[in-house]
Amino acid sequence: MSRSEQDYGFPAPLWRFIGRARPPLPRWRSPLRGPWLTSVLGLALLVGLPIVIITGLLSYIAYGPQLGYAIPPDVGVLKLPVFDWPTRPVWLYRLTQGLHVGLGLVLVPIVLAKLWSVIPKLFAWPPVRSLAEALERVSLLLLVGSILFQIVTGVLNIQYDYVFGFSFYAAHYTGAWIFIGAFVAHVAIKLPIMLRGLRSRSLRAELRTPLARTRPEHDDGNDLVAPDPVPPTLSRRGLLAVVGGGALLVAALVSGQSVGGVLRPTSFLLPRGRTIAGGDGGPNDFPVNRTFAASGIDPAATGDGWWLELAGGRPVRLDRAALAGMAQHTAVLPIACVEGWSTVQTWSGVRLRDLAALAGVPEPAAALVRSIEQGPFAQAALTSGQVLDPDSLLALHVNGADLSPDHGFPARVIVPALPGVHCTKWVRTIEFRSA
Repeated sequence: MSRSEQDYGFPAPLWRFIGRARPPLPRWRSPLRGPWLTSVLGLALLVGLPIVIITGLLSYIAYGPQLGYAIPPDVGVLKLPVFDWPTRPVWLYRLTQGLHVGLGLVLVPIVLAKLWSVIPKLFAWPPVRSLAEALERVSLLLLVGSILFQIVTGVLNIQYDYVFGFSFYAAHYTGAWIFIGAFVAHVAIKLPIMLRGLRSRSLRAELRTPLARTRPEHDDGNDLVAPDPVPPTLSRRGLLAVVGGGALLVAALVSGQSVGGVLRPTSFLLPRGRTIAGGDGGPNDFPVNRTFAASGIDPAATGDGWWLELAGGRPVRLDRAALAGMAQHTAVLPIACVEGWSTVQTWSGVRLRDLAALAGVPEPAAALVRSIEQGPFAQAALTSGQVLDPDSLLALHVNGADLSPDHGFPARVIVPALPGVHCTKWVRTIEFRSA
């Protein structure tokens, strides 16, 4: 039996025809590519990508899909087994979403390096040699396409640049599930190959090998090793240093948005969180996602004639003076947004559970908060645990001063571990719902 029939299942005449029909594909000649390098990069992604996946799904759960106020609201068969998002620890959403966005960006250099390491396989000829390889190529197409889609749309969302013309949230959520399916299939197929590749060379030895002693890897017929390599211009340890250095640089440019403090000005890759309300160094001088001007609210609606309506067991109307006359509570709480940035401030106001009792629903099953603002982000639902947490507030003050208009004056909701978009600003009504 000929090699073509033995290895690929093609009769020899057909194999000769396929060889002659080969298009002018690129000839990849780097001496660094090989199963070991690809396996090292793959191992880094195998550790990091599941964290990005899990934190992304947790972000969706944190939005309370069981209450009907998650985005996208209807995901069909892609529903998750949801639970009431906890309020403790208070930094929970800050951690999970900071990891999702920050680690997702940090992994971009590794993703690109991994694609570079396997690009010869994408141009292998013939493109399909068996049914199993055809299925593998389909999963690979979905894997590469979905991860690039997630990266591009995620970065554009951080930049507040929706040039793609469709709902980011619906597309990103659907794309995530396509990526998860392709990722699981790829790991199942490639894990034994990756382990074999990792055992083929010593990491310690490679990190000690200079450029002068860098040699191509052993060709085991996997289409990664160049058949006619050029002399190396970079050692493998040099390549790993470049990729690792790129990942560390990205980490330095994004971590300040979640860590805050002196690192915040270094966060060049997350400009949405760098919008500062006031900019005068005062109590309200901290990041804001949506300014008062952007809300389109008539300033008169937040003036002396403003009032808060409570609904539930009995209707109650309170102006700001009446709210200020109630028992006040102070809590140090973060606001963490889906774009990955967060900030910690000292908030003061009336406990939501006290307002629920005043409305005649001391043990609410949920609450619906509506803003003066109009639009999809102008209302949010809270679970029973979020309403009854002792640090959940209708805040009137921040850092000892009245809220500024940008931060929700005359009153806003602040709840421990709640996504920032659900900490509704410019509150008009709170409806407490019994079981």
